[in-house]
Amino acid sequence: MVRTYAIVAGAAIVALIAGVYVATTRGGEEAFAQCRSGQVAGGMGSVGGPFTLVDQTGQTVTDEDVFTKPSIVYFGYTFCPDVCPADTARNAIAVDILEENGTDVTPVMISIDPERDTPEVMADYAFNLHDKMIGLTGSLEQVRAASQAYKTYFNKQDAEDEFYLVDHSTFSYLVLPEKGVVEFYRRETTPEEMAESVACFVDAAS
Repeated sequence: MVRTYAIVAGAAIVALIAGVYVATTRGGEEAFAQCRSGQVAGGMGSVGGPFTLVDQTGQTVTDEDVFTKPSIVYFGYTFCPDVCPADTARNAIAVDILEENGTDVTPVMISIDPERDTPEVMADYAFNLHDKMIGLTGSLEQVRAASQAYKTYFNKQDAEDEFYLVDHSTFSYLVLPEKGVVEFYRRETTPEEMAESVACFVDAAS
């Protein structure tokens, strides 16, 4: 009889563990499997992390302060002559499409040129691009730490004056509150494609 109870109890524990595992898996990466199109070495969970930066009002903020809603994050700079304006405009259009369909998403730009991109400069840039946009800058050390967390790249080109350019990666990232980075988008992604993808992730997370 004791042996029978032991077998039953053991089976119950195994079932419980399996149930927890399945529930955890379905609530994590599996919950977004139908939405995901990109793959990252080490998994999407290896991208992103805590940061401390300065917003366009001059306030020091952390990632928890910034990502209170689904957010599309881009690393660029305001002096960028072509790539950044096109990418951030695409992100802003996607945000508008999502808003029309009832999904509230925040566009975020993190400057990789803190030498020129002061909070005041970021405020003007954000104001002219989208009324929801959050512009972030900070010290070079703060910006570099954020960039490394998101596995992005930037490098200031040599120049004899202040009109230098900055080489940088061009991915945009979808960040969900309490879940972190769940997807990334390449330059060729259209606003409509981005909006459809973001909506899928937001619905899957709810």
